Amino acid sequence: MGNHTAVCLSSITATTYDVLIVGAGPAGTACALALRGSGLRVALVDKAQFPRDKICGDAIPSPTLKALTRLNPAYATELRALTAAHRAEVAHSRLIAPAGAEVSIQWKAPAFNSPRLHFDDALLQLVRRHTRTEVLENWPVQAVQATADHVVVRPSRPELAPLTARLVIGCDGAHSVVGRHVAPWPLDRSRHCAAVRAYYTGVQQAPETTSDFFFLRRHLAGYCWVFPVGNGVYNVGFGMLSSDIARDQVDLKEVLRELLAEHPGLAPRFRQAQALSEVRGFGLPLGGSARPLTGGRALLCGDAAALIDPMQGHGIDKAVQSGLLAAKHAMRCFQQNNFGPESLQLYQEEVQRRIGRPLGQRYRLMRLLAARPWLVDGVMQLARIPWLKRMFVKAIG
Repeated sequence: MGNHTAVCLSSITATTYDVLIVGAGPAGTACALALRGSGLRVALVDKAQFPRDKICGDAIPSPTLKALTRLNPAYATELRALTAAHRAEVAHSRLIAPAGAEVSIQWKAPAFNSPRLHFDDALLQLVRRHTRTEVLENWPVQAVQATADHVVVRPSRPELAPLTARLVIGCDGAHSVVGRHVAPWPLDRSRHCAAVRAYYTGVQQAPETTSDFFFLRRHLAGYCWVFPVGNGVYNVGFGMLSSDIARDQVDLKEVLRELLAEHPGLAPRFRQAQALSEVRGFGLPLGGSARPLTGGRALLCGDAAALIDPMQGHGIDKAVQSGLLAAKHAMRCFQQNNFGPESLQLYQEEVQRRIGRPLGQRYRLMRLLAARPWLVDGVMQLARIPWLKRMFVKAIG
C-alpha cells in the first residue's frame, strides 16, 4: 500500500506515464483508485491545490458509496471517517410542487451531503493512502496533443514541463481541456443547466436529515434546493435549464434572493438565516446527449463526459461510475496494446449502455414535466398513494 503525499514538482525526474488522469475530482480519484494494482504508472494532475472548493449542490447520492464499496469496502468506510466532521446524513427528500403539495421520500440506501471542499479532499486522501499514483497539484492543463504512440499534455504555467502518457483520461469538468481535444462540442443550452449556490446558517424548520426541493411554476425546468451539509450549515441554491434562462433573461442570483424573501415555503425559514458565503454560479452539462467520449488516446469521464442527471441535477455518482469504467477500459487497452479508435469506442458503448441511456430517458421525462406545470402538481398529489409513490421514486431515481 502506498502512503503518498502530493509530489513536489521539483523532485519529479520522469515525465512519462502509462495513464495520465486530468482532474482530481470524484471521477479522477475513482479512476486512480480503480487502477491500483494494475502495474501501470499513473499520474493524477489538477489545476488546484487541495482542499479546494467546488461549486455544487453537495449531494452525495447512495450509488456513489455503493460503487466505492464494490471496488473496495475499505474505501467507503474510510470516506465516511474522513468526512465525519463535515457531512449530514440524509434519510429523506421532501419535494414541494408549485401548488404546494409535498411528497416526502425516505431513502433506504445510505447517502449524505458534504461540502465538496471536504468531500473531494477526502477522496484524494484515499488515492494517496492506497495507491502509488503521483499526484501533481497546481498543474493547469492548457493543451492535449496525440501522436501515433503517445499523448502530450502541456501546462499553462511556463515553468512546468509537459507530460507524456500512452493514454489520457479527462476528468476535468464541464469546461474540459481534454474534451476539446477529443472533439469540439458546442454548448447546447437545451441540454445544459446553470445554477447558483450559497451557504447559510440559522435556517429554521430544516431537519439535518432532509434535503428539500422546491419546484416553481415560473421556472419549472429546474428547482430551488435547501440541503443540510452538517454543523447547522445549509447549501442553498437555484438552477434551471440554460435555454430557458436565455429565453427569459433570468438573473439566477436575483431569483434566489426573491425566493428566500418571498416564497411562502422558504421565507419563514430564512428570516433569521445568515449567509456564510457569496452567491456563486456553475454550469451542469446534462446527460443523455451524443457527446463523444473517446478520441486521440483519450477517454472522458464525469462532467467532462456530460453525465449530469437531468431530473435531480447531481452528477457525483455518475462521475465515480464513469471513472471506474474508464479504469477498466484503460487496463484492457494496455493488456491488448491497442489504443486505436475501435478499442476506445468500447468505453463509449459501455458508458452509453450503463449511464447514458437511462439519463436520456430522464431528460425526456424532465422536458415533459417542465412543459406542463399542472402535470407536476398532479403527479405530486398522486404520489401520496403508496404504490404510485413507489413508481414515482423509481422514475426520479
